[in-house]
Amino acid sequence: MAPSYDRRLSVSVVAPDLAGGGTTRVYLVANALQHIGCDVTVVGAQFAPQLYPVPPDNLKVVPVPAVRSLKYAIALKDILSHLNSDIIYAIKPRPTSFGSALLKKLTTGKPLLLDIDDWEMSWHGHPYRPGPKQLIRDALTPNGALHNPEHLAYMEWMESLVPRADAVTASTRFLQTRFDGHYLPNSKDTSLFDPQHYNPESSREKYGLAGYRVLMFPGTARPHKGLEDVLIALEQMDQPDLRLVIVGGRKPDSYEDDLFKRWGRWLIKLPRFPMAAMAEVVSAAHVVVVPQRDYKTARAQFPLKLTDGMSMAKPIISTTVGDIPEILTHCGYLADPESPTQLAKNIELIFQDWTAATQTGFKARGRCIEHYSLAAMGNRLREVLSHVGVLPSE
Repeated sequence: MAPSYDRRLSVSVVAPDLAGGGTTRVYLVANALQHIGCDVTVVGAQFAPQLYPVPPDNLKVVPVPAVRSLKYAIALKDILSHLNSDIIYAIKPRPTSFGSALLKKLTTGKPLLLDIDDWEMSWHGHPYRPGPKQLIRDALTPNGALHNPEHLAYMEWMESLVPRADAVTASTRFLQTRFDGHYLPNSKDTSLFDPQHYNPESSREKYGLAGYRVLMFPGTARPHKGLEDVLIALEQMDQPDLRLVIVGGRKPDSYEDDLFKRWGRWLIKLPRFPMAAMAEVVSAAHVVVVPQRDYKTARAQFPLKLTDGMSMAKPIISTTVGDIPEILTHCGYLADPESPTQLAKNIELIFQDWTAATQTGFKARGRCIEHYSLAAMGNRLREVLSHVGVLPSE
């Protein structure tokens, strides 16, 4: 028999690492749950000194300091003690989120939902199949690899346990099919991300972008995200006022350094900004670029940059990878993956007919409000909660 509640439904949203990648999805789900009237607490391990990204002010967040060693057991005990809500909602099938939630379900019987917004195993080239000596080293030596709670072996195990969740939500069609889940695409607070609140020229002046035609990429540079293809396109066009602006992302690494060494003429880097400031930053863009390459990792993703641009009514240039053609139905400029020439043609097309490009941007905002807004995500979550019997059907 489904549980009944004589008060607001409370939800513990379990994050895998509140100081690492993927936390934006944690806050999206938590905000959407609040939008439909749930009391939400975000709980998660924190493996680095600073939270990333900074949590929204409207959310209750409980970070638990943790280390990637056997001492993680101390943090796990603390995390479990905070999972006292009516239902548990783990974000990502990782040991630090889904594993914790499974333990709580086993001991309390609380309903457990799992959200999947990435194919975790696609980041690894091969499964963990050690020989006997390697296994002994990984398990028994000080700081052995298996002491890391997010070791590949545990990731594989967690993926095999996905059917133990009472329901699965997935951010893309690929993940929905692979894990038999409910479709829950990414969203944006379209009341906060509203172009009427900002002046693009003033924003460009504020962020040092005045005088440039700005192609913006809000996020972390990675090989599957295709920034090289945009930079090659800019080389082909050779128009001196064009710039690719990378905003925020995680700590720069050798990959981003290599981009600047080779194509620094075309690149500008802006720092990280709090979520509340990102709407103003995106308003400074002329165009948002999401040039995904056709990698397994990219096919499984819903790039958050799409809703950044859509909500702010920006023309968006992207590629025909994964769900992107569906997301940008009749409201974007698409190119084949790894096609700098096609990207260049789309850049030219946008600036040759800026009126049409602006109209396309506003179509994108309308589609975002209808399908990818906080309200739309909340409605989908309500259906999922009804499906598992913790909310009545409307």
